[in-house]
Amino acid sequence: MFWFLLITMVVVVAAVTLAVVGGGDSEVLPEVAPEQLVDPLPVARPVDRADVEALRLPVAARGYRMADVDDVLVRLGAEIAERDARIAELEEALAGAAGGPDREGDQQ
Repeated sequence: MFWFLLITMVVVVAAVTLAVVGGGDSEVLPEVAPEQLVDPLPVARPVDRADVEALRLPVAARGYRMADVDDVLVRLGAEIAERDARIAELEEALAGAAGGPDREGDQQ
């Protein structure tokens, strides 16, 4: 029984060693180029909800590629800030028009 276990261990160690070393010139798994973000967000117009819903970020070995996520978040943050500023500007103009000085025709 001892000799059987010893021979089995030697065969297993030899098989694992051959698998690790590779036994040849070909690689077991060839190197794959990492996925890169192809920015699908439109450049010529503002980003809308459908653009954000269609956005798919490439996955890396340990999750999403941090740089790609940061780039998208910076872009979305800038567009949201721009829209907020425009909304504030329009609300101010609307408030000025509604509660502004009396018009010349109304002073009679």
